[in-house]
Amino acid sequence: MKSNALSMPTKPTTNNSDAMDIPNSQLAKNTLDSHKLAEEIKVWGQELGFQQVGITDINMREHAEHLQDWLKKNYHGEMAYMADHGDMRYRPEKLVPKTLRIITVRMDYMPPEIETLKIINSPQQAYISRYALGRDYHKLMRKRITQLGKKINAALADLNLECNYRAFVDSAPVLERGLAQKSGQGWIGKNAMLINPKAGSYFFLGELFTDLPLTIDKPFEEMHCGSCRACIDFCPTGAIVDNHIVDGRKCISYLTIELKGSIPEDLRSKMGNRVFGCDDCQLCCPWNKFSKPSVEPDFTPRHQLDSATLIELFSWDEQTFLSKTEGTPIRRAGHERWLRNIAVGLGNANFHNDIINALNSRLDFDSLLVKEHVLWALNQQKMKEDIQ
Repeated sequence: MKSNALSMPTKPTTNNSDAMDIPNSQLAKNTLDSHKLAEEIKVWGQELGFQQVGITDINMREHAEHLQDWLKKNYHGEMAYMADHGDMRYRPEKLVPKTLRIITVRMDYMPPEIETLKIINSPQQAYISRYALGRDYHKLMRKRITQLGKKINAALADLNLECNYRAFVDSAPVLERGLAQKSGQGWIGKNAMLINPKAGSYFFLGELFTDLPLTIDKPFEEMHCGSCRACIDFCPTGAIVDNHIVDGRKCISYLTIELKGSIPEDLRSKMGNRVFGCDDCQLCCPWNKFSKPSVEPDFTPRHQLDSATLIELFSWDEQTFLSKTEGTPIRRAGHERWLRNIAVGLGNANFHNDIINALNSRLDFDSLLVKEHVLWALNQQKMKEDIQ
């Protein structure tokens, strides 16, 4: 796409944006109203299904320091991509040259009428993080963010202008929560999740990088967690080691999705029936009483994944796994790790002969990783049988 260095906004920005990031150019004489365009972008974003749209500059110094400290403590574990790409993660203009502004969007994902607490408290059932029950959000959101970029350029065409833009949804070195906080979408809570005072935290984030000199929004400066420690105290594995700091190596979402090898034995019994992701730090957050059910049909649970039993999911062969998880985030784990995770869940379930039979049926599965966790689960079930 042809670049046009849109330069001087006709109205001042709303806060401490770096004034020097907008050079003078021959386009200054045009009638681009950066404030009006910013407001129109927010309307278009809501028309595309986003619950909120914000705009911020590219100064990420504060969040960069937090990231570097987190990496130094090796809290990212095997997530090497968190340390890759040099300073692109906190220097947006290096990731996408000439970027001046970042448009952030959020989209609610919690399906209505989901019996979350009932499932998580039923040891024989499989708990899958609520965000992963429906269609994979990456493609859906990226398509709509790209449509937003096209709408912007359609409006600019009347001024014989065009902007460069690029859409991101959890797919590149982008500090999404930091950008969302800077653009007024909410604050970063003690569980390191972005929390919106009117919507809780059950939403996806996405970004549109652009070279437009848009009016920016006021950052969400205040943190409203107060003295609440619910997320810290309720984390099953104690992964929230300090305010805003999560040791990823202990997080159940990391253990069930990112970790490629064996789950540490001392953490297995703490995972309960959580086989893909974990929502505990959100389920106990008081602010999620304000969360709204998603109106997006694509986030409706597929294949009864919101109510399936551990034994049922453990019986899936690889072809069934690929078929049932097509188009969902669960596919990322792969069949082998899927069985590893469910084996742990079966080990944590109440003793039952059907569980013993299910575990024994996987002892000849061609994976040392799966066999290791199956043997652990059988041992757990044997100890429970002896107690009875």
